[in-house]
Amino acid sequence: MPKTIRVAVTGAAGQICYSLLPRIASGEMFGKDTPVILQLLEIPVDKAQAALRGVAMELDDCAFPLLQDIILTDKPDVAFKDANWCLLVGSKPRGPGMERADLLKDNGKIFIGQGTSIDSVAADDCRVAVVGNPCNTNCMIAANQAKRLKPERFTAMVRLDQNRAVTQLARKAKVPVSAVSDLIVYGNHSPTMYPDFTNAKISGKKVAEAITDEAWLKESFIPTVGKRGAAIIEARGLSSAFSAANALIDHVRALTTVSSTLHSVAVCSDGSYGFAPGVWAGVPVRTTAPGTFQVDRSITLDEFAKSKIAATNAELVGERDTVKELLAAKA
Repeated sequence: MPKTIRVAVTGAAGQICYSLLPRIASGEMFGKDTPVILQLLEIPVDKAQAALRGVAMELDDCAFPLLQDIILTDKPDVAFKDANWCLLVGSKPRGPGMERADLLKDNGKIFIGQGTSIDSVAADDCRVAVVGNPCNTNCMIAANQAKRLKPERFTAMVRLDQNRAVTQLARKAKVPVSAVSDLIVYGNHSPTMYPDFTNAKISGKKVAEAITDEAWLKESFIPTVGKRGAAIIEARGLSSAFSAANALIDHVRALTTVSSTLHSVAVCSDGSYGFAPGVWAGVPVRTTAPGTFQVDRSITLDEFAKSKIAATNAELVGERDTVKELLAAKA
């Protein structure tokens, strides 16, 4: 029998996890023959804990053969104990009138605690995927607390931006999404991210050959992808949920499946592609062993792409400056 994987999930009673958890339990993330134990963390508030119990009841009622156990808790050290994967989905949402700097600092305190706990009690082979926004900087803060686990064990999710970009190109070219390949999202998971259409392909050809409308690519495509989350909130009154859950499944599955295919992952920058060393930025990676990736540094970017990357890098550096006191203070 394959090894049972312990999966810690934060914000487990939230909307994203309501779509995410049954798909993990059914084998969509780690494979149809891999048993899982779900270790679910929610805030210590009666309403949230009651909702979490309801989620667990529904998971029980699905009778998933792969689901070996469910652990419910409001304590990080319990949720992260011996976890092989920690999916940090929960974060404080931005409230009315709240400045982004305040959001960064408030969430930073949460991710200091979670990063410390993970480094202390998680399994030796633990990998961490951060979804809770601002996910790039939250990931940096969590990784900064680690002494045992290396920075490459911590990744942030830009796969939702990649998926959004692929669909927009496919719709414009009137082809299935499977016809779009090599689309990489660079930088922050924010409206500044850059979906690189210049190196992407549609049915094996460069995007510019399939979509000759350069103005659409530069002036419509990029902002549509960057502001898609805001458009969804305006349309449904709630933020992206099942699309985010789906992207996290894609993110983890890509990092656990050895392949020559490139995919977008926010990792600790080593200075490649013009990103400041030490920020977490979306770049092209290739999975070389389950849970182990290598950044592909061979892609050539034109001046337009470089200008877009400079803008998203400036935002990431600005976020790092905003939380510098949190990075200086180890929990």
